[in-house]
Amino acid sequence: MTKRLGVTGGIGSGKTTVCRIFRVLGVPVFVADNVARELMEDDREIRSAVNLIAGKDLYVSGTLDRKELARLIFNRPELLRRVNAAVHPAVLSRFDEWASASEVPYVIMEAAILFEAGADAHVDRVVTISAPVEERIARVMGRNDLTREEVIRRINNQLEDEEREEQSYYILNNADNEMIIPEILKIHEDMLRLAGRER
Repeated sequence: MTKRLGVTGGIGSGKTTVCRIFRVLGVPVFVADNVARELMEDDREIRSAVNLIAGKDLYVSGTLDRKELARLIFNRPELLRRVNAAVHPAVLSRFDEWASASEVPYVIMEAAILFEAGADAHVDRVVTISAPVEERIARVMGRNDLTREEVIRRINNQLEDEEREEQSYYILNNADNEMIIPEILKIHEDMLRLAGRER
C-alpha cells in the first residue's frame, strides 16, 4: 500500500520548492491547490455552489473571476470557509483515487490548508514547512503582484506555524540561510522505511 505524506506551510514558506526536490527524488506530487482551481472551473456543481455563496455570478466571462472572489471572501472568514467546504471534498476524493492508483513507495499531497481541509486524515504523516514571516512576505511580494498589506492579510487568514507544527510529524525550517536538501533527504529515507516496513 502506497504511503502518503502531506506537505503544508503558510503562503511563502516554500512548499513548491520543497516539492520540486521531492519530485527529483522520484516522488509523485499532488498539488491540491491546482486541483481545487481546476474543479472550480470545470465542475458544474462546484461552480453553482461558488455563485450561491458569492451571491452573484462569478463566471460571467466563462471563467471564474478570481480577483472578485478574493475580494468577497478575504475579510469574511465564514464565506471563505463555505467556499472551501464546497471544493475540498472533491479534491480529497481525487487525491484518494490518484494515491490508490500509484505504484510507488509513497506519494505527496501539497496543500496550503491541509489541516483546515481535514486532509491530514488522508495522509500517513505531515511535514510542515516554516520560514520567518519577513522572508515569507518578501518571497510572496516578489512573485505575486501583491502589496505587503495583502500578503499579511493572507498570512493572517491561515493557521499559525505553531498550530501546524504541533500537528505535524516533521518540521522543515526553510529560512533563506538553511540547508534544506539534507533535511528533505532524511524525510525521504524515513518515508521509504515506513513504506518498506509495511509492504
